[in-house]
Amino acid sequence: MSEPVAEELLDVTVTVNDVPRHARVPARRLLSDFLRHDLGLTGTHVGCEHGVCGACTVLVDGAPMRACLMFAVSAQAHAVTTIEGLGTIEAMGPVQQAFTECHGLQCGFCTPGFVTTITAFLEDNPEPTQDEAREAISGNLCRCTGYQNIVKSVLRAAEIKAERS
Repeated sequence: MSEPVAEELLDVTVTVNDVPRHARVPARRLLSDFLRHDLGLTGTHVGCEHGVCGACTVLVDGAPMRACLMFAVSAQAHAVTTIEGLGTIEAMGPVQQAFTECHGLQCGFCTPGFVTTITAFLEDNPEPTQDEAREAISGNLCRCTGYQNIVKSVLRAAEIKAERS
């Protein structure tokens, strides 16, 4: 039997939450694993690992992207925003504040993916209808809720965002 070949490591630098971040990673390192394991940003959750559930959604140049479907090396020269970059407990972003006010989360596992998805959606559609809000979140799965409070959270986030403008 031959000896296993060690996987080549690549230098990767990605701007994450407005900060250039660097690591040496295997060429096939997923962006979700890069964020969680190499950078310690554990807010991005990995659910299905097939791009179906939306738990790993981050923003790449402002657009929602499934981090489990993108290699870290592909994120070079792009701006990645994770849930950690959208606000803090002390200074919540509008979507985070709306989820809190409208009880839009239960266990919280899917919430980072919803928050990033909704953040991007509201950039393109600042005054959504209930149907538009429901359509916007249709690619994200939640096993705990019936989505009613998540839809309310989208609409409330639009209000909060308008109030802050």
